[in-house]
Amino acid sequence: MTAIKHALQRDIFTPNDERLLSIVNVCKAGKKKKNCFLCATVTTERPVQVNVVKVKKSDKGDFYKRQTAWALRDLAVVDAKDANKSSTNLHIQQDVPVPKNGRENPEFDLHFEKVYKWVASSTAEKNAFISCIWKLNQRYLRKKIEFVNVSSQLLEELPKVAEESVPSGENQSAAGGDEESLDEYQELNAREEQDIEIMMDGCEYAISNAEAFAEKLSRELQVLDGANIQSIMASEKQVNILMQLLDDALKEVDKIEHKLSSYEEMLQSVKEQMDHISQSNDLIQLSNTNNMKLLEEIEFLVNYLDLSKGHIKALTDGDLSSSKGIEACTNAAEALLQCMNVALRPGHDRLQAVQQQQQQFKDLREQFARRLANHLNNVFVQQFTQTLTLHYRRASYHSVSGHDQSSTLAQHSAELTLPKHLPFHRDLLRYAKLMEWLKNTDREKYDGLNKNYVDYISRLYEREIKEFFEVAKIKMTGTSKEGKKFGLHGSSGKLTGSTSSLNKLSVQGSGNRRSQSSSLLDMGNMSASDLDVADRTKFDKIFEQVLSELEPLCLAEQDFISKFFKLQQNPALPGSVVADSTEIDGGLLSRQHNLLGDRHSVPSEKEEASIIRAMMIKVFRCIEPELNNLISLGDKIDSFNSLYMLVKMSYHVWTAENVDPASYLSTTLGNVLVTVKRNFDKCILNQVKQMEEVKISKKSKVGILPFVSGFEEFAELAESIFRIAERRGDLDKAYTKLIRAVYNNVEKVANESQKTPRDVVMMENFHHIFSTLSRLKIACLETERREAKHKYTEHLQSYVIYSLGQPLEKLNHFFEGIEARVAQGIREDEVSYQLAFNKQELRKVIKEYPGKEVKKGLDNLYKKVDKHLCEEENLLQVMWHSMQDEFIRQYKHFEGLIGRCYPGSGITMEFTIQDILEYFSSIAQSH
Repeated sequence: MTAIKHALQRDIFTPNDERLLSIVNVCKAGKKKKNCFLCATVTTERPVQVNVVKVKKSDKGDFYKRQTAWALRDLAVVDAKDANKSSTNLHIQQDVPVPKNGRENPEFDLHFEKVYKWVASSTAEKNAFISCIWKLNQRYLRKKIEFVNVSSQLLEELPKVAEESVPSGENQSAAGGDEESLDEYQELNAREEQDIEIMMDGCEYAISNAEAFAEKLSRELQVLDGANIQSIMASEKQVNILMQLLDDALKEVDKIEHKLSSYEEMLQSVKEQMDHISQSNDLIQLSNTNNMKLLEEIEFLVNYLDLSKGHIKALTDGDLSSSKGIEACTNAAEALLQCMNVALRPGHDRLQAVQQQQQQFKDLREQFARRLANHLNNVFVQQFTQTLTLHYRRASYHSVSGHDQSSTLAQHSAELTLPKHLPFHRDLLRYAKLMEWLKNTDREKYDGLNKNYVDYISRLYEREIKEFFEVAKIKMTGTSKEGKKFGLHGSSGKLTGSTSSLNKLSVQGSGNRRSQSSSLLDMGNMSASDLDVADRTKFDKIFEQVLSELEPLCLAEQDFISKFFKLQQNPALPGSVVADSTEIDGGLLSRQHNLLGDRHSVPSEKEEASIIRAMMIKVFRCIEPELNNLISLGDKIDSFNSLYMLVKMSYHVWTAENVDPASYLSTTLGNVLVTVKRNFDKCILNQVKQMEEVKISKKSKVGILPFVSGFEEFAELAESIFRIAERRGDLDKAYTKLIRAVYNNVEKVANESQKTPRDVVMMENFHHIFSTLSRLKIACLETERREAKHKYTEHLQSYVIYSLGQPLEKLNHFFEGIEARVAQGIREDEVSYQLAFNKQELRKVIKEYPGKEVKKGLDNLYKKVDKHLCEEENLLQVMWHSMQDEFIRQYKHFEGLIGRCYPGSGITMEFTIQDILEYFSSIAQSH
């Protein structure tokens, strides 16, 4: 163990300026045996640091490495686990003997931040390590570690250390002795080595003659001892003087103690008096504290439960019609609410004065709430009465004057505007804070005002909105007489249930009559001037004006209701508004009364948003039916008005949703937009149905079909309307339905045509469609445009080939026979040996078609083609040029067959390619 200790000191601790004092070989308890060393070390530098270091042998060699270090000041408990000892601390009794037959236990625990359980290699090493820890604790830590189950024999120096107090010099020597006892080996420091060297230099013979050196040291020691004795004897007189001085000092101390005793007796009476005074002060302080608390309670009640006379007067007699009076009443009402909402402390409600004050507050609240509700009801009635009076006066004036009411409405509403209620809202908003107070204090009267306002304002809006829509309808239809044809009667502004066909509706114009139910067929038979685009533009402007007037009216009213009745608007309110709006007088209003009728509950934000929506639906209950009637009228006037209405309605719905997606305006316009979209889809289906029902004349050529021209007119109109529209997708779907119907019905008509060849019908109409789609550049119909071009080209080529077979019929049949023989496997140079296709037969056929005969046949062909083609599409020259190219191609093909099948025969056609070009050119010029 000594060798290991020296090795650890040299390799590990000396480089770190530490000294190794004790070592024990241990392993962890309860685990696989892995030996290591616990070392007790101190640093060589001041201040001294004491550590417990865990050293472990390296797995890769025979050297040791420092693994863990704990500061000794962190050690709380050392448990030696001696079974024969009870728990003890630093003051261990020494009179308990250690049994000789006691069983040795090498286990011990060290309590740092956690408990470390160790098993020493031997009990002697454990005891030596624990003893070293105890000594280091006594010297450096001053008894801060608790030693448990430690034998007193290990700590036999405890009484000496605990009881003796030695001078500093002796303490240092004792400390030196302790260190010598703690350590068997200690290196000399530099000063000690220097002193020894000086001494040995002075005695050169010390090494050669040790006895002489020892005798010299002995003589010098005797000299020093003699000098010490003489010094002690010389100081005896001084010691006696010192003892005399000590005796005098003790006498003085006795005198001072006597005086202090007398003083203490005198102060004893003063202490008793001060105790009495202290008790009196405590009672006075207690009384003062109670008075302060009582004053604090009284000030609290006076400050928070007192309403000024001015506020009481404002609540009882304040003027609710002037701005100053409203402000005074508002301040008084808020002050009253603060007084009533004061959180009383325990016991306050039992005070009679507090109860009386609270009863006074309740009476004031009820009195003011009743007065405020009556005043606001009067304001509602006054506003409604004034508006009705104005309407009655105007109606009476025109009735006496003999004017028709519809013309009167048109005359006095030339601008087509709705009355603005901003002044009325501005007057009522002065009471907004009082309404909030009423909402928080008296729910019943608040709900009553809510219901009364809705009743009065809904009747007012209903009259104004119906007159507004009546004027709009008259403007759309022109005069009232013309309006009767669309179901308008008098000034009611309602449409009858006319079931007449849209194709039969008409309006008398200035000297001419035109159909108001536009269709693809009608448009194909009318010129652009007959369409009277001004009427549609007029309708578009009127419809836009109607929506533009309704939008600010609804938003202003909803904003006023929210501010005046202090209701929170919640744009993200869940639930279907469309479903609620379908039952205005039924379930929805009952839901409103449920929301408003509960006096004891405060609605949440979602419920308040539902209240706003229910109020708006009842206030403007006539808007949606009137809008639907107006849309129905516009659809009867001209079915294509649905395009204008779809664009305008979509834009206003989008605008309303950006402002508030859950607003009444947004949901109502959304419902109406659904109706407009259905009318638009119905219009498209009607056009498709009319295409399917089209009939053509058997005695005249077909030409461009009416619905093909109608589709062109529809596309031009739709593109002008939907140029910057929000719902472009609806138009694209309609385009797809219409174009497929056009294609199918063009082919159907072509198959049924008797006067005009099928290829001509297909060619002309698909050419017209291709030209239209190329000009309008409709992105969603690009595929259909390419399809139209393909069909046009295909049927053009088919018609050309079919037509050219007639002028040279025998020649065509002869060469077709040759091609058939070649296809059957006969070689081309052997065809001339066939009886039906020998050279003589070829010459006979060629002679039948001299140049003059060919030109005559082509001239007849030109006239026939001219009869088949229509003038609208102007395809005659295109067709004639294609026939020329095809004829030349056939000529070259015939010449090639003659050269291959009749080589060296010298047989040629009676005309040349140049002749063909001249024939075609002269025929075209002559016609």
